[in-house]
Amino acid sequence: MSTEPNHANVLRIAIIGGGPAGLGAAIALSALPNVRITLYEKARELREVGAGISIGYNCWKVLELLGAAEDVRGHLQQNVLYRNGLSGEIKRVKPAPSSVPLKYRSRRVKRTRLQAALISKVPPGIIQLNKKLVSIHDAGTQGVHLTFEDGAKTTADLVVGGDGIRSVIRTSLFPEHITKFTGTTIWRTLIPAKSLSHIHDLFPDTSWWHGPSGHCYFSLVDDPSEFLDSSTSSSSEQMIEVSCRYLIDPALDTEKRFSWGVPATNERVNVHFTQYDRRVRDALSRVPEGGWKEFSAFSGPRLERLVGWGKVVLLGDASHPLSGAFGSGAAFALEDGWILARAIELVTSRASSTFSDSDHDRQVIKARNIADALEIFNDIRSPYYRRMYEHLDSQKAKVSRAQTEAKSQSSDPTYIFESVLASRLEAFPVGDELSWIYKNDIAIIWQQYLRSKREARTAARI
Repeated sequence: MSTEPNHANVLRIAIIGGGPAGLGAAIALSALPNVRITLYEKARELREVGAGISIGYNCWKVLELLGAAEDVRGHLQQNVLYRNGLSGEIKRVKPAPSSVPLKYRSRRVKRTRLQAALISKVPPGIIQLNKKLVSIHDAGTQGVHLTFEDGAKTTADLVVGGDGIRSVIRTSLFPEHITKFTGTTIWRTLIPAKSLSHIHDLFPDTSWWHGPSGHCYFSLVDDPSEFLDSSTSSSSEQMIEVSCRYLIDPALDTEKRFSWGVPATNERVNVHFTQYDRRVRDALSRVPEGGWKEFSAFSGPRLERLVGWGKVVLLGDASHPLSGAFGSGAAFALEDGWILARAIELVTSRASSTFSDSDHDRQVIKARNIADALEIFNDIRSPYYRRMYEHLDSQKAKVSRAQTEAKSQSSDPTYIFESVLASRLEAFPVGDELSWIYKNDIAIIWQQYLRSKREARTAARI
C-alpha cells in the first residue's frame, strides 16, 4: 500500500483474503494501469483447506481469461452416478456432455492445484501473510482505513472483500446480516485410490450415495497420466476424494461449530453412516486415523447489494453465503474478480480525458470513478446471485412438499426416504436445466452488458 502523500493518480486497492476470490481479483486487477494492490491474508502461509473442487465449463472460461487454466489438472469426470446410499441402487445418471469440448468438461481437482495455479499468476510483492483484518472505517474522500490485529494500519481507495463466508468486510458493511449454522456437517479427506481398488463401483465414475440425512461422495482428483508408470501401466499414486455430509436440525444443535477444517476421528464420522451400503462403510473404514477434516456449513440471507460506501465490494462467498450450494463457488469468485476489473477499466477509460492539476480534484474524480465501477459490478452480479437464491428456495419448497405428501401417505420410513430422495435428486441437473450457471461464459456476459448500455444510449437519443 502506498503511504506517499501524492497518491491521487494511483488507485490503491486492498484485497482481503487469499482464497480463489482474493487471488483471482489480484490477478485481474493487477493487469490494470496505475493500480497499487496489496492482498492481505490472515494465515501464516497460503494453504488450501479441504480436498477436491469441481472445475467445470464456467470455471475453465474464467481461468483462461486469468491465464491460469493450463496449470490446473485433475480427474476428467465421465458419468456421475446418484445412488440410494442404503441399497446402492442407481437412481440417476449424469453423462458427460458430448456437446462440450474436452478441455471445458468438468474435472475434479485437488484444491491445492487450483490455489497453486492462481498464486503463480499473482505478481510478486502483492501478497502479505499473517495479516488478520480487525476493522475498516469509511474515511470519506481519503478512502478506507484498515486496521490489522498486529496493530498495522493502512488506507486504500478500494477495499475488496474476498474473505469468505464469515467475512469481516461484510459484517462491517452490513452488521445486521447474520450467517448461521445450517445443520450440515461435512467431513473431507483424500486417500490413495489403490486403498479402495477392491471396492466395486466407487470409481472411476464419480458417485453420490444419498441417505436419509446426508450423503457420501467419491471422486478421483488426479489426471492419471501424471502418475502413469510406463513399465507397469499403473497409476497407483492417484488420489480419491471422500466427502461425507450429515444433516441435523440446527435448532437442536449444541456443539461449537467451525466453518474451517478441524481434525475429526474416524469414530465421529463413521457413526453417522452405519446404515449405508456395505461398500460405503468399507470405504470409510479405510480412511487412516487422523485423515478427516470437519467443516460446519454456514449460510445467510441474500444481500440486496454487494457494494457499500462507494468504495468497498464483496466477492465470492463473502457476497453470497450459500455454503457451496451449487458446487461452483470457485467459478463464481473468479468471475466476480474479473468483472470488477472490467468495470474499473471501463470507467477509468471513460474518465481518461479528465484532467486537473489539483490533487484534491483528482482524488474526488478517482472516488467517483470507483463508486461508478462498483455500481456496474453490482448491476451485473447481484441479479445473478438473486437468481441462485430463488432457485434454492424453489428446490427447498419441492423437497418439503414431497416429504409432507409422503408422510401423509405412509408411515414407512423407507417409503418416505425414497419419495424425498426422488425430489432431492431433481436438484442435481443432468441436462441444461442450470446452464445459466454451469455453462456461463463471463466474457460473453460482459459483452452483453456493454451492448445493452450502447442500445440504451441509442434509444435515449432517438
